[in-house]
Amino acid sequence: MPKSLNDNICNEVMFSKLFKKHYQNLYSYLYYKFGDYLNPEDKAQEAFTKLWQNCGKVTPEKAKSYVFTVGNNMMLNEVKHHKVVLQHQQTKPRSHTNENPEFLMQEQEYLQKLQRAIGNLTESERTAFLMNRVEGKKHKEIAALLDISAKAVEKRIYRALSKLRVEIEEL
Repeated sequence: MPKSLNDNICNEVMFSKLFKKHYQNLYSYLYYKFGDYLNPEDKAQEAFTKLWQNCGKVTPEKAKSYVFTVGNNMMLNEVKHHKVVLQHQQTKPRSHTNENPEFLMQEQEYLQKLQRAIGNLTESERTAFLMNRVEGKKHKEIAALLDISAKAVEKRIYRALSKLRVEIEEL
């Protein structure tokens, strides 16, 4: 027994008839159930788009059920998404730390001592030290930039570290 043309909604004429017949009902259903906030018109159109994409799998008798189910599921997914967004909006970022005020004060004092100690280094020691420890450059790179030997860079960094240890007394 051959299949009739009505068994296939991939036919543009058949699809167009289904769209004209069920679109307004689907839109109204989604609008009444979920309101205008979640844009039921877009979801109704997307449901028919999915029907077109799966036209070979859906028979004309089941097309109405298919688009209503797809539209309803899209709206439910949108509701879930909005709930997640609301939860994240209500979550306040932490404005405090678990560190006590004494620790924070000691940390500030330490940074001030460190900055003062770095300021007391000679220019050559300070340059080599900061290029190595702050910028993360290797001894060979610093030597090339300063036009000195790698051994000279090592010596400058070593002297800078020794002076910093003595001056800060906490390293």
